[in-house]
Amino acid sequence: MRIYIDFDDVLCETARHLSDMARDLFSRNVPYEAISVFNLQEAFALSGEEIDRLMEQAHHTEFLAELTPAPGGLEAVRALETRGHDLAIVTGRPATSHDGSCAWLKKHGLTHLSLIYFDKYGRAPLNPPPGTPKTLSRDEFEQLHFDVAIDDSPTALDLLAHRANCTVIVYNRPWNRRYAAPPSMRRLNSWTEIVDAIAALN
Repeated sequence: MRIYIDFDDVLCETARHLSDMARDLFSRNVPYEAISVFNLQEAFALSGEEIDRLMEQAHHTEFLAELTPAPGGLEAVRALETRGHDLAIVTGRPATSHDGSCAWLKKHGLTHLSLIYFDKYGRAPLNPPPGTPKTLSRDEFEQLHFDVAIDDSPTALDLLAHRANCTVIVYNRPWNRRYAAPPSMRRLNSWTEIVDAIAALN
């Protein structure tokens, strides 16, 4: 099966690191479990200037390369590959973060995986810097087939909800607890549960 795996907060623990960064930069003490909305400007009570600075820091190669893997995520990826599945990382990160994203994949032995940049949040620049990977528009992304998609973002989940013949898995995180997932989606708490659910689809 072709499996879509989101990068941030599915494959790695980005929000935990951003919580620490917001505390260190702006004295905002919002622990991971208290991040109640996906919009980090709202979650951390940041000004426009502060959220821009946070996001700039968050896309530095050094920051991205050191993100902690999600518990069981690396083992799950290897187990899914062993079972013959075709995995692709589909991210809403800006394509300018490519060096940092690749550094993380190299660190964890996953450079062979496809890395797809998708404009999930409508933020991709009209004129990206030369040399950055292509970011797929929503129309272009619609042309790609996936049998399973795993994401944590309510916005991304809404974009996946209508897909036929695709099992959409909500990776349970504090900011999506109030997300009204349609009955067709599966809400799961861990990579162990995700691997078991995918095995049951065969």
